[in-house]
Amino acid sequence: MSRRVVCLRHGQTLWNVEKRFQGHTDIPLDETGLAQAARAASLLAALRPTMIVSSDLRRAYDTAAALGRLTRLDVAVDKDLRERGGGEWEGLTRAEIAAGWPREFADWEAPGGEPVTHVAERVSSAVRRWADRLAPDGLLVVASHGAAIRLGVARLMGLPEELWPTLGGLGNCSWSVLEEGRKGWRLMEHNAGTLPEPVQSDDSPEATQS
Repeated sequence: MSRRVVCLRHGQTLWNVEKRFQGHTDIPLDETGLAQAARAASLLAALRPTMIVSSDLRRAYDTAAALGRLTRLDVAVDKDLRERGGGEWEGLTRAEIAAGWPREFADWEAPGGEPVTHVAERVSSAVRRWADRLAPDGLLVVASHGAAIRLGVARLMGLPEELWPTLGGLGNCSWSVLEEGRKGWRLMEHNAGTLPEPVQSDDSPEATQS
């Protein structure tokens, strides 16, 4: 048996609907997001997870808590699983960002924001740290955020930075499944759990296209 990790993106928030950059801002799930979390929990509970860990931001924690209630597992919290910090862009819509910072928008690099390399390293390190606690046949569910998961997964798989954009974004309450192989972690599923649809996330525009 191999250790597995399910990286679950949080449910919908009002700022997702309004296409606002959330970053570290602590936005709660909206009514739809709570329903999405309950649905995802019912599906993932069937996999019999053995451990759940979440970002400290409540949109992720409340998503994880729905699964915790079904599985009767405690939800651990790790700040390193937070979303990418958005600097001056947090709270702004994508249209406002494009109008105010056209050059930075093209590179998706927010003034005062967090570099993608830093996000990839902290998220992948956190996933490894928690996965190391699993039994050989254990299943870890990590509740986190769209850009954080995509970057962390890319780093975990050892993809060179120029290939990170080849991984698409994740819809709300969709997930990616990683399995540990003899030569490292393998991506078994990506953006699973929903039908293909446009992704509203803090991720780069090229990663969120439908």
